[in-house]
Amino acid sequence: MRFRDQSRLDPSQVEDVRGRGGVPGGKVTIGGGGLGIVGVIITLVLVLSGGGGGLSSALTQLDDQSLSGTGSAPSELRSECRTGADANAKDDCRILGYVNSIQAYWRDTLGSRYTPATTVFFDGQVGTGCGTASSEVGPFYCPSDGKVYIDLGFYDELRSKFGATAGPASQAYVLAHEYGHHIQDLEGTLAQIGSDRQGPESASVRSELQADCYAGVWANHAASTGYLTPLSDADIADALNAAQAIGDDRLQKEFQGRVTPESWTHGSSAQRQHWFSTGYQTGDPRRCDTFTGQI
Repeated sequence: MRFRDQSRLDPSQVEDVRGRGGVPGGKVTIGGGGLGIVGVIITLVLVLSGGGGGLSSALTQLDDQSLSGTGSAPSELRSECRTGADANAKDDCRILGYVNSIQAYWRDTLGSRYTPATTVFFDGQVGTGCGTASSEVGPFYCPSDGKVYIDLGFYDELRSKFGATAGPASQAYVLAHEYGHHIQDLEGTLAQIGSDRQGPESASVRSELQADCYAGVWANHAASTGYLTPLSDADIADALNAAQAIGDDRLQKEFQGRVTPESWTHGSSAQRQHWFSTGYQTGDPRRCDTFTGQI
């Protein structure tokens, strides 16, 4: 998954707060009132916290934690990440390039209905419009401030903890999934979730699978945004591998030894792969209606 060397990156779409610590706040209530969706590994948080307590109890573990930076200076994205050649050479620039491409697609697709969403690079903990977040929550979208948050160390965990290949396409898939939640926020879809946040047919699972489908739609159009060369079969296999690695059934079997569909929040591995594939094969966000019928 390579960038066109002469494509121009836009560092203004990323806010880099690594090494600065966060802003003290209360617990993370992603979206508030059950409207928000945490990122792709909240299932693991639920498993490690016992599963039965639900989303709110897992997030309660993040209350009242002190904030501290690593002491290292944040990367100079504005000076280091200017072209696609930089994205091909440097990890941080590559992630920035994905953000640029994803937003370019949705801006072209939604037109004036699209509002840009800044991606925040952080480490350790960060203050958000939804409260204080720990890296343990994984990548997530906060509707309260309209930003995507990611600790880039998650990509190492995607490989080491979850067994994904974690190549460039899987990294792009994670970001495209989170921007899928931004689209849901703009379209009012997140408001449909309410308290229906667990179970194989829950609104939470349906929203996560729709975000997977939206990620596939972007992948279909990634080259047409002008940033990337056409995706290869190996790229799509990489993204599907990541989707498989973070399915609820696989995570539950791996970390608690049994599968409990009643506590699912994101969908099974097969479902996640299916809906990403649906988006990629059709390239049409209208085909991502996971809220109608069985999933």
